[in-house]
Amino acid sequence: MTICHTTDRTFESDLNSEGLTLVNFWAPWCGPCRAFAPILETFDQTNSKDIRVLKINVDEQPDTAAFYGVMSLPTTILFRNNKPINKVAGWMSLEKLHTFALER
Repeated sequence: MTICHTTDRTFESDLNSEGLTLVNFWAPWCGPCRAFAPILETFDQTNSKDIRVLKINVDEQPDTAAFYGVMSLPTTILFRNNKPINKVAGWMSLEKLHTFALER
């Protein structure tokens, strides 16, 4: 599955799925966000059957970020059945991302 880039307008419908969805809040000027992007891509390629991955640019889509209390970047929120169940701010290794997302 390919990572879906979502917007404030489409977030709820993009999120609307049973199971797990990982949402990455990022900005193009954010160095840790740029460093995390290939890790997120690898995670998506190896786990697409188990979890859906969304990205949202907070500069272009500030409302969703504000709603979920995103204060630093990158922030990753894990949703189960459209409800947030875990949240972490900052860069993560692939191993930590796997633990964060799939060992819940």
